Amino acid sequence: MLRKYFFCLFFSTIAFAANGQIFLSESDKDNDIISAFKHLSSQQLLDTADHYLSKNSIDTALACYNLLVNTTPKDADSEQFKRVIEAYNRSAVIYQYMNDYSTAYDFLIKALLLCEKFNYTAYKSRIYSNIGNIYYRFNEYSTAGLYYLRALDLCQDSNAFVVILNNLGLIEMKNENADRAFHLLSEALQISKRHNDVHLHIILNSIALNYKESSLCDSAFHYFRLSLEEIKKNNKIEEEADILSNLAILFVEIGKIDSALLYINLSNSIAMDNNFLRILARNHLASSQIEESKGNNKQALKHFRKYATLRDSVFNTEKLFNISKIQRTYEVSKTNEQIEYLFIEQQIKKRTIHYQKIIQFIILSILLLVSMVLLFVFLQNRKLNTAYKTLFEKNIEIIDLQENIADGSSEKYKKSALTHNMRDELLNKILTVMDDTSIVCDTNFSVDKLAELVHSNYTYVSQVINTVLKKNFRSFLNSYRIREAQRLFSEPDTAKYTIESVALQVGFKSRSAFREAFKEITGVSPYFYLKSMREVKNEG
Repeated sequence: MLRKYFFCLFFSTIAFAANGQIFLSESDKDNDIISAFKHLSSQQLLDTADHYLSKNSIDTALACYNLLVNTTPKDADSEQFKRVIEAYNRSAVIYQYMNDYSTAYDFLIKALLLCEKFNYTAYKSRIYSNIGNIYYRFNEYSTAGLYYLRALDLCQDSNAFVVILNNLGLIEMKNENADRAFHLLSEALQISKRHNDVHLHIILNSIALNYKESSLCDSAFHYFRLSLEEIKKNNKIEEEADILSNLAILFVEIGKIDSALLYINLSNSIAMDNNFLRILARNHLASSQIEESKGNNKQALKHFRKYATLRDSVFNTEKLFNISKIQRTYEVSKTNEQIEYLFIEQQIKKRTIHYQKIIQFIILSILLLVSMVLLFVFLQNRKLNTAYKTLFEKNIEIIDLQENIADGSSEKYKKSALTHNMRDELLNKILTVMDDTSIVCDTNFSVDKLAELVHSNYTYVSQVINTVLKKNFRSFLNSYRIREAQRLFSEPDTAKYTIESVALQVGFKSRSAFREAFKEITGVSPYFYLKSMREVKNEG
């Protein structure tokens, strides 16, 4: 029965006046419905609205919030005033969701005025954060950043703290300060995981965007997928459509058109059902770019026109917001002056109290920084000298080893019956066998097996490898196996290979043995080589 009342109430609400009052139908039936809701207390209305908001029943939630904000609390009832502030703030969030930024801003200002009137400092942080969100949506990043900093200064809730850090990270991203953005987002991610925060998907999405802006596409894709998994747990349909769109744009940028089209279709299916115009516009722009890359200029133009139409629709919403903001100039400017005065007064007071500590901190920081720089230079020089010394010693060892091998080989095979012609013929047979990767990459391949394949014996085969190629059999075999590993790492689809799988495929029985041989021959680890190959392919 209660749901029926809510449904009828919403459709009986015909308009909002400029002061936020609700005008209702005066029919007897509607009066009965209003009477049914009016018996609920302000706390019951707030709880009911929150319940429907959590179920994505936005219209019903908004109707309950509006009933609450139109109540007239007694001046002595501070708790009811707090509930009205909550209703204003949450209604503003809903209006932002509906792209009605004018009403959202108006509700936030009313909530802020009540906070100022009754000195409810604890609520200001959330209101400042939501005001910052509106300025952020209209690309006023400097103003948005100021409001986020004010929100952070007053924040006492770990969940809200995480969201504000995330928003500040996005501001730094827009200012092309990727390192600072990553620092803020990493801090938000750690806090979110520590407190099992419901905003984890937002932070993961922001980290993905930061990696995308830094052209680290693999990392961006990884965090977009993590964010999508978190969103599906919490049934956040707008965020899901947004991230699917982000994934599509990512694949457009790296040239994977089929994947881009898949994610565009998934995003559109959600956005069209829920009238998410901003997301639909972005998807049509991405589709236009895809069709243009395929040479389908007619289809590209069709998508671009749809994008332009939706963009104009959003622009009109922005224009309405600006007009409404001018109409409220006096009220808003007066409130902002009070906010600025309180904020500046608070900052001056803090700076006066902590002045000496700040000076000491700066001096200690400078001394510490200078000490760290000197220590770093000293350690780098020592490390460099050690590296040069080690490299020199290794080269000496290699030269001595080569001379010993040559001398030892000559002495060892001095009495051998193997002639020059026989040696050359045997060498050709050995090289022919070694070019067959199926033989070389067999884990059981040995010098005895090689001797059998070239129809010779262990002694002659070893003599040719030692004296002609100046290598022992292990090094000779490893050079062919590592060459095959390098070929596998350079294939177009390197993602299907891991270091362990390649090690086994080329004949090594353990990762450690493969790593040691790879680094001995190439000078770098297999992990570094594989990573470098992938980066080269991504750049290409």
